[in-house]
Amino acid sequence: MSHPTPRTVAELTDAVLAGAHGPDPRDLTVTSAFWLYHTTRLAGSDVTYHNHYLLLRVGDAFGACSFEAGELSPEFCENASGHSLDKLLRHECAPVRTAALDAYLARVRPHRDTEDAEHVLLPAGTPEVRAEARDAAIAGLLDIAPGARVALIGVVNPLVAAVRERGGVCLPCDLNLRTTAWGEPVSDDMTEVLATADAVVATGMTLSNGTFDLILAHCVEHEVPLIVYAQSGSAVARAFLGAGVTGLNAEPFTFSQFSADPTPMYRYRADLASNGAGA
Repeated sequence: MSHPTPRTVAELTDAVLAGAHGPDPRDLTVTSAFWLYHTTRLAGSDVTYHNHYLLLRVGDAFGACSFEAGELSPEFCENASGHSLDKLLRHECAPVRTAALDAYLARVRPHRDTEDAEHVLLPAGTPEVRAEARDAAIAGLLDIAPGARVALIGVVNPLVAAVRERGGVCLPCDLNLRTTAWGEPVSDDMTEVLATADAVVATGMTLSNGTFDLILAHCVEHEVPLIVYAQSGSAVARAFLGAGVTGLNAEPFTFSQFSADPTPMYRYRADLASNGAGA
């Protein structure tokens, strides 16, 4: 199905509501809604990650979005099951809209059925083993020269290490962390790290916190590769492949940290030349 190339998350949402990507969202209903609070401290680390997730199930697909503490209460889920995606795509809360958009796009085009995705199976094992495998897969999407500066927007320490192992200089940025595991300062100013970056790696959480559109526009204007690693909005980020996003590591639910068994991820690539830089 042909549909317009989106430049922003809002444009993509409008297109979905208009039926440009498939069935009318009014005809798709949420069957299950999950509100999850999850903490992780990997072995040998003194950093505890605090993660909040909203998950919406629509048929055989899950839509997901991480959000900041206090942004969405568990009570949302009391009445979310049974709502149509049409209603939730217009919800006042950005994580709800993102999860609904992700659920819609994952339902009409499941990652598992896409021919242009490289299927990557995370190994069974401990959280440390699975985190290292996940972040190595993300860093594997980077095609960088030695010494290239890589803006990492949304810091996880194994990914910092994976960027370094590929010869990159990591420019970490995060709203919640102040230092990496090795004591380097973490910027809370996204524009600061973008200004000098030769490549960008961004978390899918940027889709709901209002920064994805800014990152995308910067990378298109300056012809900078943009890799997205997404548990949040993995099908949403996929819609921007070739429209600013050059690589995507999509990890739909069940996420690596919620299982010790092998779980799938899907890697996508697009040429930088197809991003329409300067348009």
